[in-house]
Amino acid sequence: MILRGIDFGYVLTSAGARNFFGEGYWFHRLWPWSMMDFTGSTFVTKTITLNARPGNMPLCQDQLSPREFFPKCVKVYWRKGLVLNAVGLSGPGAKWLFAAGTWQKIESPFFISFMAVSAELKERREELWQFVELFSRELSKFKAKVGLEINFSCPNVGLKSEKLLDEVQEALTIAARLNIPLVPNFNPLVSPESLKTICEHPGCDAVSVANTIPWGKLPERIDWVGLFGTDVSPLAKFGGGGLSGWPLLPIVAETISEARKLGVKKPTIAGGGIFSIQAADKLIAAGASAIKFGTVCILRPWRVKRIIEYINQKLGELQDWE
Repeated sequence: MILRGIDFGYVLTSAGARNFFGEGYWFHRLWPWSMMDFTGSTFVTKTITLNARPGNMPLCQDQLSPREFFPKCVKVYWRKGLVLNAVGLSGPGAKWLFAAGTWQKIESPFFISFMAVSAELKERREELWQFVELFSRELSKFKAKVGLEINFSCPNVGLKSEKLLDEVQEALTIAARLNIPLVPNFNPLVSPESLKTICEHPGCDAVSVANTIPWGKLPERIDWVGLFGTDVSPLAKFGGGGLSGWPLLPIVAETISEARKLGVKKPTIAGGGIFSIQAADKLIAAGASAIKFGTVCILRPWRVKRIIEYINQKLGELQDWE
């Protein structure tokens, strides 16, 4: 996937899968997670916010590592292939992360993921302005080409989406002054019609549909009680959280397919339930230009290397054929 002449590849890791700087998490050093090999994929940072944010996951003094070995705001269901999380974008804030100087030393193209989280639209607009100002001052220090993923998908920060289209287009206009690839990211609740409208904005280089589905949404497609034995989220005290795993795959595939039928030509990044090469094939067949994966790193880490290799080969062949 080439955006503004920059090759970001066909495979991306989801925001959060490898933490803020690509260092991963403590359990990545254990078997079977130590078997993971991210070679051939593009790093996407854990989603950052302008200011430090406690979220629901306490951090260690290093501001990067979860204080709890098994964070209470995350529920993992190994056999079911499901994860619920209500992390809520815990992090040290953009100024601290830029000052660390680690991103500036990365040598391969990657994406920084950012989300404005204030309750009011006016305040979110100001957050983005301040972040863009900060980022613009740092850009010349980066060794690698970098893109910006503008996140509109996290269900754990309490934002409403009634005016999503207007907000996304305004955000693209604000961020355009960075003159780098811009990719708005959505969860599978986004409509194909919205994707089409957003892709018409000149500042939009690609769109991404890859994140959790908020608890209880799409009950006609997701049997919440059947999956969890209750209609009350196990993370209710954290706001409910969002679902990752295999139930997302057909929903994302349908959204991408319908968007293509509506005439969306810009690159589309799709993710959700990528536990196998067969799952990747479904998104490729739906029209995805690149695949983003994350939950497999928690639930089936030994499959990561093979999935990356397969997607690169398959999408590379399709590109050559075209």
